[in-house]
Amino acid sequence: MAIVAGIDEAGLGPVLGPLVMCASVFEVPDELVEQSLWDTLAPAVARKAGRKSTALAIGDSKKLFNRKSPKALRHLERAVLAMLAADDKHPETLADLLTIITAAANTQAAEYPWYRPAEVILPRVLSATDVSLSGNAIGSAMRKAGVRMRGIRSECVFVGEFNRIIRATRNKSTAALGITFRLVQYLWSRLKSGSMHIHVDRQGGRMRYISALERAFEGCNFKILREDPNCSAYEMYDANRTARITFSVGGEAAHMPIALASMAGKYLREMFMERFNAFWAGHVDGLAPTAGYYTDGRRFFGEIREAMGRLGVDENIVYRCR
Repeated sequence: MAIVAGIDEAGLGPVLGPLVMCASVFEVPDELVEQSLWDTLAPAVARKAGRKSTALAIGDSKKLFNRKSPKALRHLERAVLAMLAADDKHPETLADLLTIITAAANTQAAEYPWYRPAEVILPRVLSATDVSLSGNAIGSAMRKAGVRMRGIRSECVFVGEFNRIIRATRNKSTAALGITFRLVQYLWSRLKSGSMHIHVDRQGGRMRYISALERAFEGCNFKILREDPNCSAYEMYDANRTARITFSVGGEAAHMPIALASMAGKYLREMFMERFNAFWAGHVDGLAPTAGYYTDGRRFFGEIREAMGRLGVDENIVYRCR
C-alpha cells in the first residue's frame, strides 16, 4: 500500500479573510498509485455534479461553488463531510471540524472577534441523512477498490499571521510555498516507512523547487525527476521512506486528491468569510458582503474603518499587507 495525497489552497489572492491550505490523503494499493482515483472509484465519484447523478462530485471547486445560489456550499459540503464520514469522522460543528483537520485553528480563530463563538452547526446546507448516505456510498466504493481515506489536514492562516509571514519573506509566493511545506512536513512525519506520492497544484510561475525542498527537509536526499513549464517532480528519500513530490499546472483537474483539497479549503474559507461578513454587518448599517478580493475588499475595508476605530480593532488583523 502507498499513500497518495493532494495539496491546494483557497484564498491566496484576496485581501480579506484567511488563506486556507489543505491536504487530502488516501491509502491505495501499489498497483493503483498511477491510476486516477476518479477512475478507481467510479461511478461513486465524478468530476462534475449532475442533476440526476448520485455520484459524489469532486472537481474544480470554482465550478462546484456558486456564490449566488442559496445552497452555494452544497457540493463542497457533501464532498468534504462525506469523505470525512468514510474515515469515521463526523463533525457536528465548525469547531469539531477544525479540531479534526487543523488542531491549532480553534485557538487562533478565537483571537478574532468575528470568528467567535465557533459553534456553527454542521452540515450547513445539507441534511445529516444526505451526508450519511454519501459517506456510506463512497466508503463502500473505497473498500471495494482497496482504497482507504486517511484524512484531510489543513493550515488556516489568519490575517495577522499572514501579514507576519509576508513581512518576513517579502514575497507572497515564497510565503505560500512555506505553508505548503508545513503540510508536506506533516505528511512526511507520519510516514514511518514505505512510499508516498504528493501532488501539489503549482502556485505562480516557479519551476524549480529543489533548493527550497533541501532547506525545508534537511537530512533528506533528493533527486530531480522533471522540471519544465508544466510540471516539476522530485524524489525525496531517507533510509526507510520515499516521497515523490510533484508540482503541476492544472493539478486540480488531473488529480482527485488535489481537487478534494481545493474543495476542503474553499469550504472552510467560505464559512470563515460568512462569519466575517455577518460580524461587520452588525456594526455597519447597509454593508454589502464581500468575498474579500482586491477591488471589493478595499471597498469593504473602507466602509468598516470607522467601526474598526470605534471597536479598537487593529487593521493588521483585518487587511492583508499584500
